Amino acid sequence: MLGSWRNHSDYQQFVLRKLSNMAHVSPAALFEYETEISKLYILDLDPLRRVIAPLYPPIGRSAEFQPEIFRSTVLMQHMGFAPDNWVPKLKKNFVLRTICGFDDKMPNIASYYDFINRIVKLDERPRFKNKKRKPRKKLGKGKKLPPKHPNVVARLVDQILAGRRFGNRPERVLQEIFAKVCVQKSIDMGLVPQTVSISGDGTCIETGASHFGVKTCECNDFHCDCPRRFSDPNATWGWDSHNERWFYGYTGYFISAYNKAEKLDLPLYLRLVEASRHDSVSAVVALAEFQDLYPNLKIDCFIHDSAADNYATYELLDKWDIAAVIALNSTNKGNFKYPEYLSLDKNGTPICPGGNPMIYHGFCGKDRCRFKWRCPRVLGKAKPCAACGNCSSSTYGRVVYTKPDWDLRIFTKIPRGSETWKLKMKSRTAAERVNNRILHHYGVENSKARGKKRISFSVTVAAFNVHLDAQLAKLKAVKSFDFASLFGIRAAA
Repeated sequence: MLGSWRNHSDYQQFVLRKLSNMAHVSPAALFEYETEISKLYILDLDPLRRVIAPLYPPIGRSAEFQPEIFRSTVLMQHMGFAPDNWVPKLKKNFVLRTICGFDDKMPNIASYYDFINRIVKLDERPRFKNKKRKPRKKLGKGKKLPPKHPNVVARLVDQILAGRRFGNRPERVLQEIFAKVCVQKSIDMGLVPQTVSISGDGTCIETGASHFGVKTCECNDFHCDCPRRFSDPNATWGWDSHNERWFYGYTGYFISAYNKAEKLDLPLYLRLVEASRHDSVSAVVALAEFQDLYPNLKIDCFIHDSAADNYATYELLDKWDIAAVIALNSTNKGNFKYPEYLSLDKNGTPICPGGNPMIYHGFCGKDRCRFKWRCPRVLGKAKPCAACGNCSSSTYGRVVYTKPDWDLRIFTKIPRGSETWKLKMKSRTAAERVNNRILHHYGVENSKARGKKRISFSVTVAAFNVHLDAQLAKLKAVKSFDFASLFGIRAAA
């Protein structure tokens, strides 16, 4: 069962009472940890209790120090410590121990892992399975692994529009904690507007586990194909298109928002998926989960790179009245065989180089959304013309495709190439900056953590720190928070 819980106001009084003597005797010792004290002081964990209370049974031994453990993990991520080194650090440092909420009694490292295991329901016991060899073929710069199943995005969109949701995902409680404890505070402070433009992006996250696994057979050959024990059984191989290499781990898919007035990049949604999953699949799933996490937020625009450039995604956004700002896929740009351009008549019918109207030859389905036009001479609708010799070498004749004005991909709600479209697309770099802050600034990439649940928890706590940095800066800007005045000391001390 969930044990005693010190509310936020009592926690603040505890910190002030414990550190008041040090503030007057040795104020420099407090100013050394000004940022750390300030961030935890404004972190209100009262909503956390309402989210995690159902995870604890009504009977049994009480689980103590739950808010203190979570506050401690936020501080640990901020300071760049590994869990095994963090608990000994707290025992030796009175200031850090106090601002986490601990008094004389402290939980051991096992309590931290139990807290994570309770929040993220995912079985990650070492498993025996066949080793997956690292792929040898490189895809090239900018190339991404294609989706495993054709038309998977279209099928997902149909299911989402029919009401399907993904409530059984193991990260659901963790996402709810992030939304209700962290992001909601930023919304209340005006850092995230009620009507928001969001950017989606995937990023590579390597696991600290070995892809070789641990041999359990007695074969002399190290590279034998016998089943092995893997400490991170959910990790897979994926392609890093930026660095042009294969990586072993997960793909982190994040949704972020850019606050132009405050010049802030804030993460709003976090999810770890298979390393081989295409961002087009993650995008539609993330949009559905985002809508459920933030029912009171109005999404006016979804910004993405060309990975989400498919008709199913445009259809989903159109149904939800969300403007699509998605870069066009450049894969087929080299298919323009003929240098000359065809003209159109007033009805939109292409005119061939010989001056004859081309013949309508059907509509290509919604996956391509285009009209097909063929050479009138080949179809017997016109006599041979002067352009016959250099028009097309194919017996099928020249083929031209045109787009209807209701094409959701080409004729977007915000016109492609307009100044508004360019400004929106430019703000997509907020997603890349958020990725950089979470993975590098707060050390997720270099932590060598293994296991999807621990990496997911680490990513979420890093995102907490990103929001706390923004919230603290906002409070200082409006003069609602002053560190020195908390303890009655001067900043120059």
